[in-house]
Amino acid sequence: MEEPNGSHEPYCETPDRTPTAAGGPPFADCVLCRKPTEYPESVKGVTLCPVCEWQEAQRTACSG
Repeated sequence: MEEPNGSHEPYCETPDRTPTAAGGPPFADCVLCRKPTEYPESVKGVTLCPVCEWQEAQRTACSG
């Protein structure tokens, strides 16, 4: 089945953001799970991967 964008690739595929991705800076590790984040290593402060960032937002939204 052909996707809406005219190709056979998944419509919502996310780009690879691992530190070995060509052309990207070395990415900082998540302080909770140690997976690569979307932030370069030069960013100061707490860096979280997208999953941990979302979970932290859920915790703070429900903490009253």
